[in-house]
Amino acid sequence: MKIYNTLTQQKEEFTPIEPGKVRIYVCGITVYDYCHIGHARMLVAFDVVVRHLRARGYDVTYIRNITDIDDKILARAEENGEAFTEVTARYIKAMHEDEAALSIARPDQEPRATEHIEPIVAMIETLIEKDYAYRADNGDVYFAVMNFDDYGKLSKKRLDELLEGARIDVGELKRDPRDFVLWKASPDDGVGWDSPWGYGRPGWHIECSAMATCTLGKNFDIHGGGSDLLFPHHENEIAQSEAANDCCFANLWMHNGPLRVDDEKMSKSLGNFFTVREVLAKYHPEVVRHLLVASHYRSPINYSEQSLQQSVKALERIYLCLNNLDVANAKSLTNSPFEKAFNQAMDDDFNTPEAFGVLFEMVTEINKIREQDTDRANQLGALLVRLGGSLGLLQVSPEDFLKGQGDDSVDAAEIDQLVAARDQARADKDWARADEIRDRLTAMQVVVEDSPDGSTWRIDR
Repeated sequence: MKIYNTLTQQKEEFTPIEPGKVRIYVCGITVYDYCHIGHARMLVAFDVVVRHLRARGYDVTYIRNITDIDDKILARAEENGEAFTEVTARYIKAMHEDEAALSIARPDQEPRATEHIEPIVAMIETLIEKDYAYRADNGDVYFAVMNFDDYGKLSKKRLDELLEGARIDVGELKRDPRDFVLWKASPDDGVGWDSPWGYGRPGWHIECSAMATCTLGKNFDIHGGGSDLLFPHHENEIAQSEAANDCCFANLWMHNGPLRVDDEKMSKSLGNFFTVREVLAKYHPEVVRHLLVASHYRSPINYSEQSLQQSVKALERIYLCLNNLDVANAKSLTNSPFEKAFNQAMDDDFNTPEAFGVLFEMVTEINKIREQDTDRANQLGALLVRLGGSLGLLQVSPEDFLKGQGDDSVDAAEIDQLVAARDQARADKDWARADEIRDRLTAMQVVVEDSPDGSTWRIDR
């Protein structure tokens, strides 16, 4: 298996620290609002990574943290007139609901920053003792970037380059504008915890270093997150972790590509900001997941109505192939050339576009043989469902998907009544009434298929 390492900027043969076991940490969500579609991009990307590692036989320990103390969280709490813990509890619950809708498996552990204040303080104390950090007169504690020789090795940024764009904000007492905060002093009546430097709360970067070390150890296999976190967050994580622990922090760094909306950066000010639940109110969850999975995880994704419709058609093609197959009672093929090709694609830095190509080759083969060799068609269908499942797709029945179950805009009960009324009109030879109902169904984007056993329907997306 080869994985692209952001640190070395090349694909590397993946060799876990402990044979057969993988320890992976991914930077999670700051919970002050509902998850947006960009968050879903990251969550789905690493869900696929973990699914494939496990499918290939690795014992995976997957950690994805929650940032539950942050300036944005405190601002939202003040705006709402509620405790910050009420804000975080509400949006953590919403995040879990969105994840479940998109078939994103929960991580093995989901550490929260507020539950790791003691190890955060201990790590900062170590950094101060080793002269990698210092306390300012106002109670803030900063990491001394110039004291860490390897700073910039992940982002490939030079220290002189960083100095040009660096600044010291009002109230900050840094010795060097490139230094970053480890501990923020808080007013006595504010949110905070006691520390050797006074009442305060941790900086964002140190939270992840402490949580990763507590859950996976000082050195682990893979650290992941969105490409927007590469600098400064992940660069700072490396600096403070390796300075404190005197060893490599993560052996391999993975970053998923950004998500754009209609070829523009997603932004509330541009009016192109979509939460996961807003999108799921319009599209089937598997359609949204397909959009997020079909592109390579390192590539940018363009979110648009056109790209969503392409996902609709792609999934519709697969589900139409699976429709009327007896997949449940068929034995999935083993050692199939299709499965080998699928795994070969996924073993090459999780190449999902190539893996989807294999799935569509299977669709073509099934459609070619389904009338002549029903047993083999069913077996291939079972394999198709299993391989699709490793991507978190093909998890609903073809009938449910084709009838739009999961799409809030589809009223299946109303359509069932209209189809039954049309069948009755046909039985009564009331062709005018039957045609009238069919026209109404067509206007609702419903395709009716007649057979000797009765009529079936599906949504023409």
